[in-house]
Amino acid sequence: MVCTRITKVLFALHVVVLCSLVITCTNSVNTLFTNQSIKHGETIVSPKETFELGFFTTTRNSTNYYVGIWYKKISNKTRTVVWVANRNTPLTDNSSKLTLTVHGALTIQDAMNNEVWSSENSSTRSVRNRPFGQLLETGNFIINEEADIKQENPIWQSFDYITDTLLPGMKHGWNLVTGFERHYTAWKSSEDPAAGEFSCWLDKKGYPQTIVTNGAGVKFRAGPWNGVRFSGVQVLKTNKIFSFEFVINQKEVYYQYNLLTDSAYTRLVLQPSGNLERLIWIDSKQEWNIFWALEKDHCDHYNVCGPFGSCDINNNPVCDCLKGFEPTSPEQWRVNDWSLGCRRMTPLNCGLGEGFKKYSNLKLPDTHGSWYNQSMTTDECERMCKSNCSCTAYTNSNISGPGSGCLLWFGDLIDIRSFDENGDSLYIRFPSSELESSGAGRRVRVIVPIASAVLFLLVTLYLLYWSKRTRQKQEATHPFFHFNVLVILFNEDKILSISAGTNGNESGHDRENNNVKDLELLLFGLPTLIKATNNFSVTNKLGEGGFGPVYKGVLEDGQEIAVKRLAKASNQGLPEFKNEVMLISKLQHRNLVKLLGWCIKGDEKMLIYEYMPNKGLDTFIFDNNQSKLLDWSARYRIINGIARGLLYLHQDSRLRIIHRDLKVSNILLDADMNPKISDFGMARSFGGNQNEANTTRVVGTYGYMSPEYAGNGIFSIKSDVYSFGVLMLELVCGEKNRGFVHKEHSNSLIGHVWVLHKEGRSLELVAMCSYESINASQVLRSIHVGLLCVQRRPEDRPPMTSVIMMLGSENPLPSPQKPGFFIETDIEDTTHSSSSCGTSSTNELSITMLDGR
Repeated sequence: MVCTRITKVLFALHVVVLCSLVITCTNSVNTLFTNQSIKHGETIVSPKETFELGFFTTTRNSTNYYVGIWYKKISNKTRTVVWVANRNTPLTDNSSKLTLTVHGALTIQDAMNNEVWSSENSSTRSVRNRPFGQLLETGNFIINEEADIKQENPIWQSFDYITDTLLPGMKHGWNLVTGFERHYTAWKSSEDPAAGEFSCWLDKKGYPQTIVTNGAGVKFRAGPWNGVRFSGVQVLKTNKIFSFEFVINQKEVYYQYNLLTDSAYTRLVLQPSGNLERLIWIDSKQEWNIFWALEKDHCDHYNVCGPFGSCDINNNPVCDCLKGFEPTSPEQWRVNDWSLGCRRMTPLNCGLGEGFKKYSNLKLPDTHGSWYNQSMTTDECERMCKSNCSCTAYTNSNISGPGSGCLLWFGDLIDIRSFDENGDSLYIRFPSSELESSGAGRRVRVIVPIASAVLFLLVTLYLLYWSKRTRQKQEATHPFFHFNVLVILFNEDKILSISAGTNGNESGHDRENNNVKDLELLLFGLPTLIKATNNFSVTNKLGEGGFGPVYKGVLEDGQEIAVKRLAKASNQGLPEFKNEVMLISKLQHRNLVKLLGWCIKGDEKMLIYEYMPNKGLDTFIFDNNQSKLLDWSARYRIINGIARGLLYLHQDSRLRIIHRDLKVSNILLDADMNPKISDFGMARSFGGNQNEANTTRVVGTYGYMSPEYAGNGIFSIKSDVYSFGVLMLELVCGEKNRGFVHKEHSNSLIGHVWVLHKEGRSLELVAMCSYESINASQVLRSIHVGLLCVQRRPEDRPPMTSVIMMLGSENPLPSPQKPGFFIETDIEDTTHSSSSCGTSSTNELSITMLDGR
């Protein structure tokens, strides 16, 4: 009896121990510890056995091995893999292993212990405590530190590196703080998990939208998020299986969905064919069924009908132009070639009476390059679009509730389709003649030209009378003063007349010779410029400065032009516009940009220049890649070209011109990399023997302004010489003057050049440049001449005649004096002070204006 009882007790204890071991094993089966490995045939499983991680092959006879995660609970014939580690680097034997290192990295090694794949390339975080890996019930494999009790900050997680499947809880999008992006790419085929041709992205270059690409081209666009769903995905509706959300704030932009029930399995998969499908597991059939597919018909393909065309799958043919538009090529349209899309029946002219037509039940156009504000009202959004002549259309960015937010388009509207119902509304800009308002548009068309003509006639007569009286008074006391007046008469798009007098203090001889009765410029109509620039499309935009944006245009005869358009919010206005027309129209030199014409229409003021295909000099010398295209010979040629252009302005032109805003971004380069000085909006002309002038309105760009001009408003030809010296030193060194701080002595670029010159180490300046071959003699002479040009006292600086002679000869040069603005700078202060001109201008025709002190 005793023995029997003892035997029963021992048996019970044995069972308890075994159960404890089983429980312990079950709890640890989802965990991978440091330096622990799993091999082929071994796996780790999520706590409720929904997912499993290990080695697998795609087919029974395959010799390629991968590490991945798949559904364990689903017992179908073929394994459903949702994530692959080494998708592009398969193993060729089954003797490999997966290991977690002490640094917190997953590594896959082959039979020879060669590393085939590692997560360490994806993680930059340092690890202080012992790491461990876990396969969660969500299908996410995370690596944490043991000290991280809450496990809210993993070292690495598989959810950040999506393969082809978006699981519940995954984020598809961007971390805007770190710049980290999550997108997914299809398998090459159903048997090859390598990255295929199709990828799904969240495009954030404008209002965020989901796109599927085929290589570099867009295959499908789900459209922007409208607060309820993606604009082009009507099948995305509230259901009992999963919820979904789109988050957009200052830190993140992403799409995510989550399961509402534990009894269902669903996944979003980008198939090898490029189709994005929502699949749901049907347990009774033991198979995945398509819940919905995003590309269900021809109209779901990207941009089927071209610009301003709309695709309707119920029509035959499926493409039609939006109301108010017509086929760009009727011949191609008749044979179902819609690639050129549609064009406006009546071009926009940004005139009085323009408004918007409402289009309903649409998939919103491509938002790449759009603008948005999430707090604006509908009325504010309309006013914002109407105030910008480049704005083509607007709508609410959030249609939930009463609607809110603002979304603006510029240029062509593409990839639009029509729905029978539940589509989005879009408000497209139209001229007054196309708006349906019981004849109001026709009344505006009649009244506005008459009122404009009468107004301009009265203003012109007053200007003529006032200028005559002023000249008479001035000449009575100052016989050599000649008043400048610009008179413009125009009606609609036709300039009737334009006349101008000379500007500045001139002798009687100069006044007689320089009198300009009519400016010999082409007068462009606004419709011509709208057509040439594709309605001032953002794709034609070259840049933007203080004056306003600059657009590339192509005239009907094929001539390329650059159109500088005065922005309504610009600090500069009619005075600078007239000044540039008056001055540059009289100047003809190979190193000055050529003004072809101008346009004035209502509030629109535009200057038309010859097009410079290589844009601004700043885009080359301050860019690490572009700077390699400018070797020393090219830079030296540019220096001499600028010097010749400046000499013409100061001495050889009919008027003595002071540019006042000479800088790298105002030097344009033609097709042969020849330099041309541009942007004469701030220029002033001198007459006779006048050498300098004073102004209370200091304009220009810090870093290029001479000390006497920046401090006291005194400008002369020596002010331009100083700016040229700064520009020349920047060209030699490949660095910006303002914003440059030497790590040893905290000097600006000019100060650094001055120190090296005094120590006989000037050639060290070109060590930072990317060009390889230099002419040492030319480099040293250019640096020396540059220092002569930036001397503090204006009288010490050489005129441009001497500059050109010094650059072209081998004669000894005078020793430069201490440069202006040579101040050792505190490193902590430089970041703040360099924001104005320490960075290269984003535009090619910029004007920087500063208030006088």
